[in-house]
Amino acid sequence: MEEFELTLKPNLESYHEHEKNGLYTYGWSPDWQTAFDELELAEASPGRVIADHGHKYRIVTSRGEGWAELSGRIQHELGDRSAFPAVGDWIAVRFMAEGGNDGIIHGILPRASRISRRAAGSVPTEQMIAANVDVLLLVAALNLDFNLRRLERYLVMAWNSGANPVILLSKADLCDDPERYVRETESIAPGVPVIAVSAKEDQGREQLEALLRPGMTVALTGSSGAGKSTILNWLAGEEIQDTQEIREGDSRGRHTTTHRELFILPQGAVMIDTPGMRELGLWEDGGGWSEAFTDIEELGRNCRFADCRHEREEGCAVKAAVDSGELDPKRLENYRKTERELKYQASKEQVRQRNDRKGKGKKDARRGKGEERRRLTLERD
Repeated sequence: MEEFELTLKPNLESYHEHEKNGLYTYGWSPDWQTAFDELELAEASPGRVIADHGHKYRIVTSRGEGWAELSGRIQHELGDRSAFPAVGDWIAVRFMAEGGNDGIIHGILPRASRISRRAAGSVPTEQMIAANVDVLLLVAALNLDFNLRRLERYLVMAWNSGANPVILLSKADLCDDPERYVRETESIAPGVPVIAVSAKEDQGREQLEALLRPGMTVALTGSSGAGKSTILNWLAGEEIQDTQEIREGDSRGRHTTTHRELFILPQGAVMIDTPGMRELGLWEDGGGWSEAFTDIEELGRNCRFADCRHEREEGCAVKAAVDSGELDPKRLENYRKTERELKYQASKEQVRQRNDRKGKGKKDARRGKGEERRRLTLERD
């Protein structure tokens, strides 16, 4: 993991230089200050969203914690719900009272990374999970619910986000041979660190804490019952999130965490805990799909035909790898399935955007006609 860790090293010198500013504890940096200054919002102060409660946000600023809402203007300008503040976003706030902590959000700084998925429903929409995450911990429990295909989907989401993925195989104390599962997981996650952990037996703490440097933002995601809140409490050294026992019959859990929230860890990093997901609908492909299946993509470069679909074509290197046992046929099947899903989602999104543009065009035309009628009325008068 040494090379991976080096790529995550924050500017600790800047951190220690400014650590008296409370926001640096939450990941603030000179780069974020530059981005904030570029907004050119008078009488605004920087802050970070630490919890999302729908239309109200728990925030932290140099004054401490408070509550905030979006200004009417920015709500209108943002339009799409996915552009609204998410946990981890850096924001520009104008306080409602002198010396008070509550305020109105008048700006959102450009996101360095965005963790999102497709929201449930027939209309394709993006649901934000967290923003400005440096390391995304994909948590999978070593029990009856362990599923490599599901992990592949989470990796697509992670690589699309811009964050660095790390896989945590939780509840290792329930497994007779966790190293076997580590090897299996490494086979479907080339280049991604895989750590077997057990909060009960304090296993894997040293490897995990190596990622929790001051100034880093780490997020937990995974299925319900995977043990995310337990990991957070374990690392924090106290019960800051409620936990529940999973069902013994099928190892499925319930949603203990009901909203996304950011916590400061004693190791110096901040961690975002998120509600468990029953299903993960993929949203957009910014190269994450190819990155998650990089081994198949590399095999495909050796196919006889450049446009090989890896089905029945002669000289297909991917099919040859399946026949020889080098590639798991279930992995190839998931490769195709997620490709179809992303293409279908992209086509639906294009239709939605086209319809939105048509609707906006009609609205602008009606507004223009109304203004013209008012002008002619004024001229007659």
